[in-house]
This record gives sequence, structure tokens and C-alpha cells, in this order.
Amino acid sequence: MLTGKLTRLRALEPSDAETLARWFDDPVVSRVMVGYPVSLAQVVKRCRERPRNTYGSLVLCIESLASGRALGVIALTGAEPESGWAELSIYLGDAEFRGGGYGTDAVRVLCRYGFDQMRLHGVHLLVAASNAGARHVYSKVGFVEEGRQRQRFHQDGEWHDSIMMSLLAGELGS
Repeated sequence: MLTGKLTRLRALEPSDAETLARWFDDPVVSRVMVGYPVSLAQVVKRCRERPRNTYGSLVLCIESLASGRALGVIALTGAEPESGWAELSIYLGDAEFRGGGYGTDAVRVLCRYGFDQMRLHGVHLLVAASNAGARHVYSKVGFVEEGRQRQRFHQDGEWHDSIMMSLLAGELGS
């Protein structure tokens, strides 16, 4: 397991399906991550059929170290040894844990693993320009804004920009 100051990262289990389905019902999560209603049966099926974690697709559950409660999902995907890069994504499904440093801790832990164990050179991500909280988290960890993709996604009847950010191995903040 990967452990930080506030979080532990572990493999997703089929038993996490009900928690994931509950998170997808949260308007904050569903509007950013899913975009459409998802049934418990669909989530259970996805969890059962989910491929094992690999170098190219590492998807982990974020747990609170203090309570052991699942609070979100974090992933490094698209990693290839030849390029040395992977894409980061994260969401905190449990609203109680948003804004308490858990996301920052989980991002730092997974990036440290990516750099130290996977020997990645860099991690990149896309974040909604309007998501100031997430952008703040990424900046605290050391991510640098590289550019903007104009009107990249449609949400709530409007088009929104995406911000491209990246972090090189030597830039990870402690």
C-alpha cells in the first residue's frame, strides 16, 4: 500500500461498488466525472470486470488513514516506459473530505510512487479552468500550468476551457 500523512492508496475492490455508486449520485462528482446517471448494477459490473492494475493503468482507492474510510479514486493512466509520462486523474467522492488536504496528500503520494517506482519523468493532467480548488491542489504539489484548451468540454449548458498542467520528477513538493 502507498501511504501518505493523511491517506492510504490501495487497489479498488468489488466491495467498493456501493460506495462508488453513491459518489456518482453526488452532483459535484457526477457533473465532472460521469455526466449521466449510473446505476448500482452498472458500477458493480464495472468493478467485477475491472482489469488488474498495470504499469499503463493504475487506478487506486483513496482511504483516510485515520478512519480507513474510502474517500475517492486516483489514477495514473497512459504510462509507457518509452515516454516516461503518465496522466493523473483524481476525485474525492466523499464531500466530507474535500478541502481537508486529503486530495493534496493523495496526489503527492501517487506522484512520488510514479517517479520513484515507475521511473516516470513527468505526470500531466487536464483540469477545468473553473475548478479553482483542484488547480490550487495541483499547484501546491508542484504542477505547472502549460496551456489552455479553449472551450474543451460542455457542462451546464456552457462550453468551458481546460487547463493543461504537468509535473516533472524533480519538481514534486514535499
